[in-house]
Parts: sequence; C-alpha cells; structure tokens
Amino acid sequence: MTQQAVRWTADQVLALAPDAASRKAGSKLGAAGPWSEAGSTEEGTVWGLCRGSGSKPYQTVVDIADSAGPAYKCSCPSRKFPCKHALGLLLLWAGTDGAVPSGQAPDWAAQWLEARRRRAEGRSAAGGGSGAASPGDPEAARRRAERRAERITAGAAELEQRLTDLLRGGLASAERAGYGLWEETAARMVDAQAPGLAARVRELGAIPSSGPGWPVRLLEECALLHLLDQGWLRRERLPDDLAATVRSRVGLPGSADGPPVRDHWLVLAQYDTADARLTTRRIWLYGAESGRTALLLSYGAAGRAPELALPVGLAFEAELSAYPGAGQPRAALGERFTPAAPAAIRPKGLTTHQATARYGEALLADPWLDSCPVTLERVVPTPDGDSWQLADADGESALPLTPSARSRPELWRLIALSGGAPVTVFGECGHRGFTPLTAWPQGEGEAVPLC
Repeated sequence: MTQQAVRWTADQVLALAPDAASRKAGSKLGAAGPWSEAGSTEEGTVWGLCRGSGSKPYQTVVDIADSAGPAYKCSCPSRKFPCKHALGLLLLWAGTDGAVPSGQAPDWAAQWLEARRRRAEGRSAAGGGSGAASPGDPEAARRRAERRAERITAGAAELEQRLTDLLRGGLASAERAGYGLWEETAARMVDAQAPGLAARVRELGAIPSSGPGWPVRLLEECALLHLLDQGWLRRERLPDDLAATVRSRVGLPGSADGPPVRDHWLVLAQYDTADARLTTRRIWLYGAESGRTALLLSYGAAGRAPELALPVGLAFEAELSAYPGAGQPRAALGERFTPAAPAAIRPKGLTTHQATARYGEALLADPWLDSCPVTLERVVPTPDGDSWQLADADGESALPLTPSARSRPELWRLIALSGGAPVTVFGECGHRGFTPLTAWPQGEGEAVPLC
C-alpha cells in the first residue's frame, strides 16, 4: 500500500478546482446520490459513474498516484480540468462513510490508466534515448538574443523620455491625459519585446484618479520604473544576480539552471490570477529538510486553469531547480519521486517584526518586489478600527492585512479558526501589508486554505 491510500480532506480536494463555479458545482456532487459503481484502489485510482442530464451516466476516473500530479478523465463535455464530476468523485472518496469502497477498476477506467502509463514510458524512453532532439544552433540563438536586447534597449530609452516628459509637465497632466497615453506606451514596450516593462506601464495607467494620495503612489511607481530602466541600460555593471533579476523583471525568459534540491515539499498555498490573455497559477512549497520556500508558476489560456494542481497540506518528494536572480523564490519542478500525500509538516514561523525585516532584506536583492513569502507563528487576528491585523500573541507588534485580504470571505474563516487563540499563518508580506493564504490551528490540526 502506498501513502496515497490516506484519504484527502475536502479542503485539499476543492483546492484543485479551476474556479469558484467548479468548486460550488463539485461540492453539490460530493454526495452518494448521483453516483453508482464508485470504487478505488489502494494505489490511488478512483472511479465512478455520475448521473447527468443524458441517458448514459458520465464515466469519471481520477489517477491520484501519478507522480506528475493528479490526472482526470471524464466523458462529460466540460473543458475544465478537473471538471465538476471529478471534484465530486474526489469529495465522495474523501468522506468516511464508505461510499467509495476498494475494488478492481472497470475496463473503461483500466484502459485509460494503461494508456497513460504507456505514454509516460514512451516519453521517458524518448527523453533518455539517442534519438532525442539536438539543441538548436547556438550561434543563431546568440544573434536572436542580441537583436532582442537591442530592441529592449531602444524601448527602455523611449520610456525614460516619456517619464521625463511626465515629470516636466507635472503629475496632474497624467490625470488629464487619461489611460490612452499609458496604453500607447505599453504597446510600444510590447513592440520592444519587453513585456515586463509593458505590464508596469499599464499599472501606472491605473493610478491617476484612483483615490486620495494617488500622486504620491504614481511618483513612487515612476521611480521604480525609472530604476528598472536604468538597471537594464547599465546591466553590464551590475552583479550577476542583480543583473539576472533585472532581465527577469524586464520580461526576458530564464531557465531553471540552479542545482536540483531534493526534499520533501509541503504544499503551502495555491491560487490563480487571471487577465484577458492568461491564467497564472502560483503554488508555494516548503522544503522540510532544506527549510526553503519555493514558488512554482504555471499558465493556462484565458478562461482555462493551468494543468499543474497540488492540494494544500499534501507533501511529496521531488527535485526543484531555482531560476536565476537575486532573492528570486521561483523554481521549476523536476522529477517527482512520490505522489502527494497528507503530511504533518509545518513551516517554521516568525514574529510579525521578523517578517517585516525579512521583507526589507528581500527588497535589497530585488527593489521591485511586491511581497515575499512568510510564515507567522502564534498570531491572533484582531480588529484595527475598520480593518484587521495579525498581532503577535507574545509581543506588541502586528501586521495589517492588505485591502484585498480584508475584503475576502476567507478572512472570517481565519477568524473562526483562531477563535481568539494563536494560529500559524502562511502568506505574502509586502508594503501593502500581509495577505494570509493558509492557516494552521494551535497544536495539531490540518492546513486550512484561505484563498
């Protein structure tokens, strides 16, 4: 029997949902009513037939034991992964009422599993065989990189001129000009193949008339953008790590060439952000032996969730390789040696004062950093006028919650979990405050996702 035979919690299952609508619909299918012929194996395969609107029930199967992450197959027409039927089946399996007994997979589920195994073996053989694709022409790659660098340099110089014109004309001119000027500038940065600069320009465009104090915020962001421009134009003079950070912030892709770190990685948090073009999934991991906190990024087309999904509170053994850059937590997931399974691992915590100092240290390495990952230990959510903060149970300091965190319904989940007692909270600490992402009760208890 593998560790995967240990059932997940409902929170860990729902963390896989691609969006709130799927989470709600999947929860409705987490009861035995619509299901028949449900079963599971000790290795981590779950299957069942779900009654739908058609004459035939939907065939749903989930492979949880795959070291590459959970995989799903359902005969429904949904394009979401996992669909509501897969979520409902996993919720049914996570229960304790015996609705999903152990057994032998039916032919339709076994055939899908076998096909997946064959494809995985074929990819492994192709990657390790002599017929692997040869690398591209390094000289051609060097010339392409040089041409792109020249375009970015031209774009950065143009952006510097636009910032100079803005300051000469006064910040009030930004309010009169409207968003169109910023969008035009952002488009120029896209033409220069500097998507990082384009994104920061668009953020600038949203500041004028955004509320009291907007000129101060605009000046601060202009200063950071000027610093990034100058960092790119003078990148040859920078230390290697800082130069790599500048390249990353400008939008140049990098490769995870750091030495692989093998560890038992606890999934601290997972959440998605989306715009009109892309859905970005952020997964925070904590290494039990290394004590390192790492960030995995994965992407999906607009309206579709990324494929990589790791439920909060589970842990797995794997190798991670770091991306270049000073203070960058981003890493790439390499070989996975065990499937994700429940674990009693908890990250080491800090006081709120230490967390603020940690963010300050991170800013020295990356001045454009919005926040850094921090675990707070023995804090209590307390009201602070019209807002909330996390106060040290054993001290006098506290961290305010970010405005976005104060408006989320998960805040009340954190307050209820605490009940006035100290809790451990993982989240992101930055200049706007602290955003809680996951919490643990005092003493023993499972991780509670807050995003």
